Amino acid sequence: MTFTKNFLKDTQEILSVLDVESIEKIVSVIAQVKENQGRVFFAGSGGGAGHASHATCDFRKLLGIESYSITDNISEITARVNDEGWEHAYSEWLKVSKISKKDCLFILSVGGGNRTSNVSLNLCSAIDLAISQDSFVVGIVGFEGGYTLENSDACLQIPKLNSRLITAQTEGLQSVIWHLIVNHPGLNPSVPKWESLLL
Repeated sequence: MTFTKNFLKDTQEILSVLDVESIEKIVSVIAQVKENQGRVFFAGSGGGAGHASHATCDFRKLLGIESYSITDNISEITARVNDEGWEHAYSEWLKVSKISKKDCLFILSVGGGNRTSNVSLNLCSAIDLAISQDSFVVGIVGFEGGYTLENSDACLQIPKLNSRLITAQTEGLQSVIWHLIVNHPGLNPSVPKWESLLL
């Protein structure tokens, strides 16, 4: 029981110190994208890729924003990794989608990418492309923040309490935050199915 209690205690503590202003800045960017009929492109690797797929569903269904997860077409992304390399797979995908100044690249990552450490270079290159097209960049990342934090219009950092649980806490709370976003009244969300049955 000690591990369970400590994990939940840490989660509560992290939630209590999250930067609410950063979340509101992300919401503000998404509101602008929605108003301008832009698109949201979600990017992540590993757990972040799974989050990207789920978040894409929520943004499309609840917010009515045209959204895509870069990694949802496994045939295309593996072909690009094979032919163009991991570093450029995501940016080349975005080029075909013609990401523009009306659009937003939404990063879901623990480290946020780091060129110096040679980590998540796919995200770094995707961010570079988005910036070159004057697109918005937002993210939810772990305590270091990395390339995403340095180069985004709005970014939430999930604080670190336990060095052995950085990934678990970051990825768990990423899900909480994007669910907060898709239910934010500032984005005029539709009522989810189950909630509509109880109204």
